[in-house]
Amino acid sequence: MSPENLSLLVVGSNANADDRLRRTLRRRFALVEFAEGADEAEQLLPRCHFDCILTEVDSATDPALTWLEALPTDGERPAIFVAAPGDPDVAAAVRRAGALDVLPRPLESGAVLRALRDRARRTRGTGGAVARPPSRSLVVGDSASMRAVRGLIARIAPTPATVLVDGETGTGKELVARLLHERSGRRGPFVPVNCGAIAPELMESELFGHSKGAFTGAHQQREGLFVAANEGTLFLDEISEMRLDLQVKLLRALEEGAIRPVGTDRELPIEVRIVASTRPGLEARVREGRFREDLFYRLNVIHVKLPPLRERPDDIESLARHFMARVAADFDLPPVALATEEIAWLREQSWSGNVRELRNVIERTVLMGSLPDSQPSSELAVAPVVPAYPLEWTLEQVKQAHIERVLEANEGNRSAAARQLGLSRKTLERKLGPAGGRPEA
Repeated sequence: MSPENLSLLVVGSNANADDRLRRTLRRRFALVEFAEGADEAEQLLPRCHFDCILTEVDSATDPALTWLEALPTDGERPAIFVAAPGDPDVAAAVRRAGALDVLPRPLESGAVLRALRDRARRTRGTGGAVARPPSRSLVVGDSASMRAVRGLIARIAPTPATVLVDGETGTGKELVARLLHERSGRRGPFVPVNCGAIAPELMESELFGHSKGAFTGAHQQREGLFVAANEGTLFLDEISEMRLDLQVKLLRALEEGAIRPVGTDRELPIEVRIVASTRPGLEARVREGRFREDLFYRLNVIHVKLPPLRERPDDIESLARHFMARVAADFDLPPVALATEEIAWLREQSWSGNVRELRNVIERTVLMGSLPDSQPSSELAVAPVVPAYPLEWTLEQVKQAHIERVLEANEGNRSAAARQLGLSRKTLERKLGPAGGRPEA
């Protein structure tokens, strides 16, 4: 995918205040969001997969570096660019934090594009770097079920058909959506959005855009994600979380090929392919009246079912070796050889987190230099079973109790607990609250 089709998150007050830079970046990238600081960025991060995070850093001890290090990466750290003066200490600090490059002030959109193109060339293996596997290997596995998935993708990708991808968390639903887009030949970008991470009252303006003054806080016109994805693919992740009244408007947009921004009377024609994803159980939600039946059938033109990893153990070896090559290339470390008994240990695990969990295990293996066996003392051994929470507890009480258990296991180290939970430290502290006490049973 070319840099111009990527999504970008810009964090920093200087870039926010530069109207010319904002306009130029929005012309050159598929989707650009701006945040003045880390707190505002954390509200934007769950909404969309950003291919690049650009943030301003003033010194080698800038709090932004700590924030970047604490960001959950789901196995792959996003490309991070840092705008800073030409200070070697800053350059070293940002690279330790996982940054790809240091761009000088004043920031220019052309510099961002050049850095992304350089990264793309290195990823392809030019100049002696280790090449990543091509995009066709994103959906890995030789089991009959995965061969069927790849065959279906190859057949339907060039068509405009709407696709519903169904699978448990961690099975690779977004990878399937990206592969469908890459093989579609569509000229526009791939724009992913997490429907469960956007506040319901903001979802309509996020999707369809809004006019200036359409509601409190609408200080400027916003085009919306449908316009950002025009002539491309809009990936609606966790579509089951969408509010019923918004489902009506989404259905109309799909059937009419047009959207109406909030606060306007005009309709904008759009040409967007929709790929939606859901965890198992969407049909049950339809029967219960929690998801519109007409929208379900409109989305479910083509149904791609992703099997959980536990149902395809024969794919574990090829997946492990695939991730080993990619992670080793990312970290510039040698891959770790996996013996027959170690592959057998991997095949014996339950993999409740599916392919995502396997990738995380392989990433730790590359960093540690070896894959522990199935001995209970292993750092990778499965955690012991703990008693269930009381049935009368709410989901929020269960979440709070789990957060506190992880914090206790990390001896009160909130940064370590946040990384284990896949949260930023600020988000963890917000969830703990001022008291941070265990909920009452």
